[in-house]
Amino acid sequence: MSVNLGPDSSVATAASAENSTATAPRSGSGFIGKRLALGAIVPLAILVLWHFTTALGVFSPVQLPSPWSVLEAGIDLARRGELWGHIAISTQRVFLGFAIGGFLGLLFGSLLGLSNIADALLSATIGAFRAVPSLAWVPLLILWLKIGENSKVTLIAIGAFFPVFTTVYSALKHVDKNLVEAGRAFGLKGVKLLTTIQLPAVVPSVFSGLRLALAQAWLFLVAAELIASSMGLGFLLTDSQNNGRTDRLLLAIVLLAVIGKITDALLGLVERKAVQRWA
Repeated sequence: MSVNLGPDSSVATAASAENSTATAPRSGSGFIGKRLALGAIVPLAILVLWHFTTALGVFSPVQLPSPWSVLEAGIDLARRGELWGHIAISTQRVFLGFAIGGFLGLLFGSLLGLSNIADALLSATIGAFRAVPSLAWVPLLILWLKIGENSKVTLIAIGAFFPVFTTVYSALKHVDKNLVEAGRAFGLKGVKLLTTIQLPAVVPSVFSGLRLALAQAWLFLVAAELIASSMGLGFLLTDSQNNGRTDRLLLAIVLLAVIGKITDALLGLVERKAVQRWA
């Protein structure tokens, strides 16, 4: 919605355009290339330190396998067709749980953020559930939903729900009252007011919550795959621990870190587009 508030609006538009021009180089290919190069320094340093630590025998191969041993373990699993299955099923579980938990977090965060009655009724209860550790849900989910995919996805959804709920709820409580009143003066109310004024005003906070929720979904994945799993990166992690395969255990950790970062980067791209469009 475009609202013309008078002569000052042209000044605001000009200032916005000037700011956009001033910050444009930060989104260029040169800036992105420098950022990627700087971001690669620490991982490469860790890899070099890891290599020399194992080469000098600071730890035994059982305690800390070399990077090459971990790579060989990954190649071996890939040749046997197991690695891609583990990655695919874990990614599917995370995305499903994240989508469900994120949607419910947005829904309840909006409800409690906009309604004082709903806030009074539900905020204490939701806060109490937020304090429950992830593993505490596992036996109850097994009892209710058995050991299939539903229990695993539900646990991940629980993990994704609270970051989105908390950020949306808090952001809506702090939306500029003058902005809301201006929207009402133009005849907006209810869902129309929410989607036109209030949610766009909290877009950065919403995406902050979504990115936290995605990270939380990957964290909850390991707990979810404790529920009688035979596939997945969480299963690979615990199975490798039980069988003394430290190389596969480290492989699972590295894959969780890399895939988690890739998914976060993709969500970051969506965030930038959304902020440019609505914020």
